[in-house]
Amino acid sequence: MVKARLALGSLLLVAAPLAPAQHYQSDFPPAEFRARWDAVFDRIGTGGVAVVQGSGPVTGFQLPRQNNSFYYLSGIETPGAYLLLDGRDRRVTLYLPPRNERLERSEGRVLSADDADRVRELTGADAVRPVTEMGTAWPLGDARSEIWAESAPAEGHADQRHELRAAHTAAAADPWDGGLPRHVRFAELLRLRNPRATLRDLTPVLDELRSVKSEREIALLRRAAQLSGLGLLAAMRSTKPGAWEYQLDAAARFVYQIHGSRLDGYRSITASGTANIWNGHYYRNDRQLQAGDLVLMDYAPDYRYYVSDVARMWPVSGRYAPWQRELLQFVLEWHKAVLARIRPGVTVDAILSEAREAMAPVLARTRFSKPIYEQAARKMLETSGGVFSHPVGLAVHDVGSYRGGPLKPGQVFSVDPQLWVPEETLYIRYEDTVVVTADGVENFTAFLPVELDALEAEVGRGGVLQALPALDDAGFEALRRKR
Repeated sequence: MVKARLALGSLLLVAAPLAPAQHYQSDFPPAEFRARWDAVFDRIGTGGVAVVQGSGPVTGFQLPRQNNSFYYLSGIETPGAYLLLDGRDRRVTLYLPPRNERLERSEGRVLSADDADRVRELTGADAVRPVTEMGTAWPLGDARSEIWAESAPAEGHADQRHELRAAHTAAAADPWDGGLPRHVRFAELLRLRNPRATLRDLTPVLDELRSVKSEREIALLRRAAQLSGLGLLAAMRSTKPGAWEYQLDAAARFVYQIHGSRLDGYRSITASGTANIWNGHYYRNDRQLQAGDLVLMDYAPDYRYYVSDVARMWPVSGRYAPWQRELLQFVLEWHKAVLARIRPGVTVDAILSEAREAMAPVLARTRFSKPIYEQAARKMLETSGGVFSHPVGLAVHDVGSYRGGPLKPGQVFSVDPQLWVPEETLYIRYEDTVVVTADGVENFTAFLPVELDALEAEVGRGGVLQALPALDDAGFEALRRKR
């Protein structure tokens, strides 16, 4: 038996490839990229050339992550890459950096211009060339030529367009900064080096395409949501008075990573107590949990570039106080009323009208303990309370829109009803991510407890935090003494 194992080991050593592995995504085949390219060609016309800039060099020891537009159109993760879609002959060229042997020795092999045959096989691109040759075919031609480039900043890890624009605006207003964002500089270079061409905006084209997800994209979004739900369950089960917000964050993150999600989709919102919960995008996660408090957790992984957005609220002590149950139950009823009516071919406004009608008897039979609670509930129904929230996809606040007309199969967004009682700084919400299907809707986290009794049953059952408890000062001192 030992000899057989040795022989097998020797065979594996002999059969092992001499060159290091070149990692590449396997979720999207060339045919899917070709379909996306054809959709771009159809929109830019025969006189248009679209140029897409990939992510820049990694600036530290963080995990490299391609920007969303470039990944959507190619699946290539190599930093410093460019993609050219030439509408004049509908040919696609990928421009990649040359092989960097010094970096390879430190970090491993990535796809480069030296791997042209392999890149064409993986992506379906017509040509693969070094970045140094990118300008040799330009200027692009006569004054009728149109160069299409993105006007929006590129989204990377945990990035969202609105926040990126706000950060760029702040940098521009800083008298000691004032630098141009990378995408603006790229557009200016295109304009300067092609003075006879007209520069057009590619962003609305890509936003429209990304707004309806393919079956393969939906599968990734489903898995991201499932991991998010499992992470919330791990946090619920780890919840005990005296634990810390960041420990619940760690419990969820553990679930993500053991299932292959190396990054998170956005920073964890793990808020306990009314003051922290009131800050909608609270991020400090440094408060100790107190009996009687609620916990709001809103967190999801970045699973192979696709994310989710799921939130629940549960009691630290394992039992909701009467006022907590009163408000949460009403928000839950609104959540269910809207979710049950989502389907293709109807508008958001029509669904809201139907759901409000269904909530009329619920509102009539609910006995609120305070007038301000009833006022808040009525306002939520009148304004919708944000129940139809943002699209979800490659970014948690994804690009595109689903509210301009009847819903379409493949549109993915969060259902996130929210109730505010400003007099008591109370903020209550439930959130799930859903996809419109051919005949209705799929809630990606339908397995996650939603009813209040079911949520209570999960709290404090024992989770990662109890299985791997944090050391106190005495524990660290004992480690020191073992040296």
